[in-house]
Amino acid sequence: MYRILVVEDDCELCSTVCTFLNKNGCQASGANGANEAYNIMYGNIFDLIISDIMMPGIDGFEFAETVRSIDKEIPILFMTAKDDMFSKQKGYRLGIDDYLVKPVDLDELILKIGAIMRRARINSARQLTVGSLTMNADERTAVLDGEEIPLTVREFNLLYKLLSYPKKTFTRSALMEEFWDIESTSGLRTVDVYMRKLREKFAGCSDFEIVTVHGLGYKAVLHEK
Repeated sequence: MYRILVVEDDCELCSTVCTFLNKNGCQASGANGANEAYNIMYGNIFDLIISDIMMPGIDGFEFAETVRSIDKEIPILFMTAKDDMFSKQKGYRLGIDDYLVKPVDLDELILKIGAIMRRARINSARQLTVGSLTMNADERTAVLDGEEIPLTVREFNLLYKLLSYPKKTFTRSALMEEFWDIESTSGLRTVDVYMRKLREKFAGCSDFEIVTVHGLGYKAVLHEK
């Protein structure tokens, strides 16, 4: 049972979301603003935080930043009417895990919660298994069918990221921003070179493939057997 804190200044929506989550196997608590959320968090442990952005006083960005300064691991999902790219980029840079645009589809919310918590388990274990491939984030190893595949640090990080978020498309610029230094003079096409190398190294693996999303970037697609 996931313990979830819903931070939403719209009291009716907050109540609706909490009621729905409680009926679907979660244990949800509601807070009508960041200050109320802080008070609740002092005496309780949560597995996930769902937060609005546009709230009076302390907005969702400031709230997320404060939470991240205290807890680097707890997943945060923004649930907001702000659908612009700037807000999404700012949220992800602050360390949120996903973004859901209002009006909220409650069934989609449940799906996102499941995906976020699966990724949280991967992060906690620091190990990811996809079919016959096991990646260990502490050892920086990728073992396929019992044989270690040599990877550079950047190759490992790129593949681990893609496989942690299957079917999610990552733009070249987003990958560059996360895995290359700000001072790097490499162009966006450098990402293509790395993806080509990863495809070559895992050509014998039928459990996943790295798919090019034309005009955008890349995603990992898992093959169920």
